[in-house]
Amino acid sequence: MGTIHVLDEHLANMIAAGEVVERPASVVKELVENAIDASATTIEIHVEEGGLEMIRIVDNGKGMDREDCQLAFERHATSKISNARDLFRIRTLGFRGEALPSIAAVSRMELTSSTSSSEVGTHLLIEGGQLGTISDKAAVKGTEVCVRSLFFNTPARLKYMKSIATEVGHISDYVNRLALTHPSISFLLTHNGKTLLQTSGDGKLLHVMAAIYGVQVAKLLLPIAGETLDYKWSGYLSKTEVTRANRSYLSTLVNGRYVRSYSINNAIMRGYHTLLPIGRYPIVALQIEMDPSLVDVNVHPAKLEARFSKEDELCSAIEQSVKETLRQGLGIVRPMTTQPKAKVVTQVVQPQFDLQISKPETPQSSLLAASPRLQEWMAKQEMTSKHVEVVPHIAPSIENGTVRETTANYEKRESAKVEAIPHEITQATLLDQMPTKEAFQPYETKLPSQLDIAQAPSPVHPLNEISSMDNSVGAGTEQTQPLPEATNENETDSPVPVMYPVGQVHGTYIVAQNDEGMYLIDQHAAQERIFYEYFMGKLAEEDISSQIMLFPHTVEYTAAEASKLEKRLSLLQSFGLEIEAFGGRTFIVRAHPHWFPEGAELEVIEELIQFVLETGENAQANVVLMREKAAIMMSCKASIKANRFLTHAEMESLLNQLRKTSSPYTCPHGRPIVIHFTGYDLEKMFKRVM
Repeated sequence: MGTIHVLDEHLANMIAAGEVVERPASVVKELVENAIDASATTIEIHVEEGGLEMIRIVDNGKGMDREDCQLAFERHATSKISNARDLFRIRTLGFRGEALPSIAAVSRMELTSSTSSSEVGTHLLIEGGQLGTISDKAAVKGTEVCVRSLFFNTPARLKYMKSIATEVGHISDYVNRLALTHPSISFLLTHNGKTLLQTSGDGKLLHVMAAIYGVQVAKLLLPIAGETLDYKWSGYLSKTEVTRANRSYLSTLVNGRYVRSYSINNAIMRGYHTLLPIGRYPIVALQIEMDPSLVDVNVHPAKLEARFSKEDELCSAIEQSVKETLRQGLGIVRPMTTQPKAKVVTQVVQPQFDLQISKPETPQSSLLAASPRLQEWMAKQEMTSKHVEVVPHIAPSIENGTVRETTANYEKRESAKVEAIPHEITQATLLDQMPTKEAFQPYETKLPSQLDIAQAPSPVHPLNEISSMDNSVGAGTEQTQPLPEATNENETDSPVPVMYPVGQVHGTYIVAQNDEGMYLIDQHAAQERIFYEYFMGKLAEEDISSQIMLFPHTVEYTAAEASKLEKRLSLLQSFGLEIEAFGGRTFIVRAHPHWFPEGAELEVIEELIQFVLETGENAQANVVLMREKAAIMMSCKASIKANRFLTHAEMESLLNQLRKTSSPYTCPHGRPIVIHFTGYDLEKMFKRVM
């Protein structure tokens, strides 16, 4: 008599449950996917005690009649496919017909379903895979499935369940993925009566991401879209200032199904290359549409992985799309503070008190007649604008070889103030605001005959208001020359505005300003980005010129390393190094490119050799990656370090060079370069606005 026999159906279902029902989140996944396949527009998921006590799924889908309710718990019973050809054009989430019988085998299950609210529904009770009672029940259109006492008959599985918080985390994570995949469906997830997720079902992916990750994060998301002949994708990805510590926030959604695709995730991360710090990952939700024949979803027990046709083409296209989206959408990092409210017109003016006398409001015409000082001041303004001699007590004079003069911009600004005097202004306010003699003498310059450049002071002028003096001015002539603007050929194309340096903080951060607010610039990161793009351009040249070293440098390695290095000398020579074997395990370097960081040439040479030794067998295929690593390493060594105090001219030069780079937002290691504080941010921090 043979020893092989067929297992009974109940035991087979319990074995299958070990594959399908791994934890409570697996039950939620299978039941919610069934609700989505039933064309539900509203799905409620209610969980108690991490799903071990109770899981209840309610949907408003098509529902089932009595016959379908009974067949649904038979193994491999499904309405999704009917023949082998259907496996190659699957558009539903479920198709195997294993979920319901497997879940029922390890729980106490209750199902209520109806195809119409005007008809009587069907109610089933199943315990441990054994069908109990079947009865009629009044029910609305849709299906309600309640799973209680999960794993009650498999104590070993129940014993090794994680904590309630862990199980709830797995449930919440997968429901979030389903909500991202189907933004047109309204999801409600609760645990012990507490709402964990609620979406509107309005079909807008951005609203779903705001419900999951928060409104502040949603404001920092960039829309992405693209297509090829075979694929079409759309979604959102986060800016570089929004990062997470792991890859679990990368959601790849293929034909309405969440899948874990390492190749697509790697393509997304390559698009963020040099824009994120090491060990940080973005938030991405990418919906990919394709013909079902180009993807195989039947390669994983839980259908969490997929295989793509033309996968390399898809990954390359997504990588370029991510790079282009970030290039167009990135900007200077701003602190995540409360944004200004729209259409706020209320202005609080601090009242001024005069405790001596009370001065009534006077029309402008009466005030001019009653104020000789004001008449004299305005007469001076008019005469100055016509380049005629002003009243004697404020006229330009030459004293001890010094010319006291007023700049054109200052005259224009003060004249504008006079013209803008309102009719209802008080006499006291005008008298208090009237400039004194010193206001027309902002700074001094020596006469050309006595000008000493080495000893000349360097006054600080208000930006865009005070012009610099022309050193060629004659003895009796006043001339002004505007300050030179930042020299940048592509100034209008630069994504970073012109910034005017004010000073430094601890010799590490440059403080700059313009009309849009204040900026903090990491000087090391800024020069790293400048040098990185410079070295990448140099390393990409076909003919790299080298300079002979005065004292050749020798390096010695182990026998295994020397053997590997000898086979890859041509790779090092492509970097501009003149290197050759020098006998035994020793190699000699006779020349290197002249643009290697000064003072760190030997260190760079040894690092390049180490890069070559660490590459795999197909080293030639990694030339681009090696060049990039070399450029990052050299830019870090060549850049100014912290605690280095810069002159005003050095800071200006650094900021102008940064504006000319292609990606002035992050250093090659992904750290931010510039942080922007708007005027509103500063006022908010100082409680000037509430």
